[in-house]
Amino acid sequence: MRMILEHFYDRFLAQGSYVLGCQQAAVGIVVDPNRNISTYLAAAQREGLRIAYVTETHIHADFVSGARDLARATGAQLLLSREGGEDWQYRFAASDGARLIRDGDTIDVGAARLRVRHTPGHTPEHVCFVVTDRAASNVPIGMFTGDFIFVGDVGRPDLLERAANAHGTAETLARALYRSIVAMRDLPDHLQLWPGHGAGSACGKALGAMPCTTLGYERLANWAFGCDDEQSFVDQVLAGQSEPPRYFAQMKAINRDGPPSAPRGDLPELSLEALRYALTDGTPVIDVRSTAAFAAEHIPGTLNIPVGTSFATWAGSLLPYDRALVILADDEERIAEGRRLLTAIGLDRVVARGGAALRAAWSASGGRLGTVARMAPAEFPEHGERLVMDVRGAVDWRAGHLPFARHFFLGDLETLVAELPRDTPIAVMCEGGTRSAIAASLLQARGFTNVANVAGGMRACKAAGLPLDAESI
Repeated sequence: MRMILEHFYDRFLAQGSYVLGCQQAAVGIVVDPNRNISTYLAAAQREGLRIAYVTETHIHADFVSGARDLARATGAQLLLSREGGEDWQYRFAASDGARLIRDGDTIDVGAARLRVRHTPGHTPEHVCFVVTDRAASNVPIGMFTGDFIFVGDVGRPDLLERAANAHGTAETLARALYRSIVAMRDLPDHLQLWPGHGAGSACGKALGAMPCTTLGYERLANWAFGCDDEQSFVDQVLAGQSEPPRYFAQMKAINRDGPPSAPRGDLPELSLEALRYALTDGTPVIDVRSTAAFAAEHIPGTLNIPVGTSFATWAGSLLPYDRALVILADDEERIAEGRRLLTAIGLDRVVARGGAALRAAWSASGGRLGTVARMAPAEFPEHGERLVMDVRGAVDWRAGHLPFARHFFLGDLETLVAELPRDTPIAVMCEGGTRSAIAASLLQARGFTNVANVAGGMRACKAAGLPLDAESI
């Protein structure tokens, strides 16, 4: 009888989770589940498995864990790390009857055996699971690496300091990460590695897009395994890391203290009267349509965050966790996906929805529809009085920017609005146009009336031959 392994990848979160099961014993374990627990329930039913265990590699920072919800729904044993010291423990472990696991512990899932391996570095409590299919061999076949080893990269050790204000931890965790990598020398090259994230995740610097890899390949191709000096590794792993999304600190607290059950049920349709009240009351109204559709026409005062692979990053960075939210789109599928992604990062207070009919009612009642102007790079000399805002991250900014631009990172823009001049025309730019479109919608929602989005962003500026700041190249 065979061991079952199924990989689930949420491309919008760049997040991987797994169901591993023993066909003969008809039992399984779920590793690093997100809040969409129906996915794992359906997989278990399809394979004829009873979910006996639910576990995770660490206290996640980029999405709300579904481990607690899934354990409650199935009656499974919740397995949580006991490593990392008292400051890094799950506060709901005792109330939920969780089994606390340490380095060297084993979990038997029928013929499959998972051995716990403490791998601090990304976080102090981080563990991995080395898997042996005892029905086939006593040699380990693979390892769930979580945010320890990715394809082509390793988990960043600076998140606790930069996102969760755990001062002084970045270098300490970088050194711990180096030692965790060195300790991998006892494991064989053939070991398959099943990581918790892929390309696009903010939990590493340059993650590869392949769904899995092998330890032998990473020893050849992963930069981190090529560092045989601890200080050199520390310097490299901490250099050039992007700004962590602002919501990461919120996720850490939620997942440490005990994630609530995900909200369920349909959203009511928003009336025109309720929309007007929301806009005057300061309730965030998020239009999740494409940037092009929003630029063509939108209800003034709304914020455009298009559903896509960067949606969670910007929604979590720009939206408040203590306010009700309204979501707008023209089709049910996009509304459902937008709400799912908001819920995935703990923005649970979505109270209503609206679409094209609401926009038509707004217009029919005398309300004007807003647009976002587009500006080509060739127009810069004609608009020299404009404030050119580059909303990319610091790494991209340092790699090259227009000499007359000023840097305003999109994730911080909400707090920087107060210092911007109200009487100066503004042009917003990023690398390709999406982040700047979000920024332009935010500025308009905050009352700025002369805002243009630079079409094509930095890519178009380079294609047009515009000079870049020589010191930053």
